[in-house]
Amino acid sequence: MLSRHFLRSKVLQEVYSCQIEPKDAASAVHEFDYHIGRLNELGILQVALLPRMAEVAARVMEEGKKKYFATDEERNPNLQLTRNEFLRRMADNFDLKKYFAQWAGCWDVHEDLIKEAFMDFRQQQIYSDYLAVENPTFEQDKEIAIVLFRYMMNREAITAALAERSLLWEDDYSQIAQYNYMMLKTLKADNFDEAMQWPLMYDSRNDAEVEAMDFARILLRQTLAMREESDALIKRFLQGWEFERVASMDILLINMAVAELTSCPSIPEKVTVDEYIELSKEFSSERSKLFINGILDKMVSELRSQGKINKTGRGLATM
Repeated sequence: MLSRHFLRSKVLQEVYSCQIEPKDAASAVHEFDYHIGRLNELGILQVALLPRMAEVAARVMEEGKKKYFATDEERNPNLQLTRNEFLRRMADNFDLKKYFAQWAGCWDVHEDLIKEAFMDFRQQQIYSDYLAVENPTFEQDKEIAIVLFRYMMNREAITAALAERSLLWEDDYSQIAQYNYMMLKTLKADNFDEAMQWPLMYDSRNDAEVEAMDFARILLRQTLAMREESDALIKRFLQGWEFERVASMDILLINMAVAELTSCPSIPEKVTVDEYIELSKEFSSERSKLFINGILDKMVSELRSQGKINKTGRGLATM
């Protein structure tokens, strides 16, 4: 599931792109929705590597048997990974089959990368330890699958192959991989079967995620609509700085904060301010957090006195 913090960062990217290539709000929201939707593709392509690795491993072992001077190990390979129960359930899951058919074909042209990853992974001690286990349990099969997933996610060649499909994926890759890693760990023998709904990065079947996306769309529209008003308010509170000298990313973060403060009544003021201070640490300079905190502190008081901040429910817990 995409957190609101993550969605705010994606809105920020879209607002920034509008500054470089101006577009109307409807076009910006459409592009935002497209990029969020493609995160599902990235997530599926990452997990698709696991059952694909089992397929490649089976072919490598079969090829080894056919070598003219095959070793004993090659003639009688340990097929434990190819029989891994966790990977088999992934391959048999109805949802995953549908998504693999839609997206996972991209790995066909990168099978050499998967083969190379398997050849390296089977030299790892943890893989040898797994092969030494007789009749591994579901949990043991899951454990080696998750270790294998983490191993592949850290391979530069895999990362580069996925980044080729979208420029934005380079920034999103690690967070989506972390989500997948944590999600895989939650799967249990008694709830992971063919009919289980596979968790997506953004799942329109989940009411909470739909609500989070609605929040992000409102935030994007209002940030663009209130841009001139927000800029004018920032200029009023600048002390010893010219507006043109302020980092553009800091301006955009404050614009977004103003839009959220005035358009999202259920979100507490303190939560909003804290979120944009955190985003400044990720996307702007070291000094930005102090600047943004100081400006927003003044702006919140001003907007509240003007009646433009009206919090309800949880939003009543203000700073």
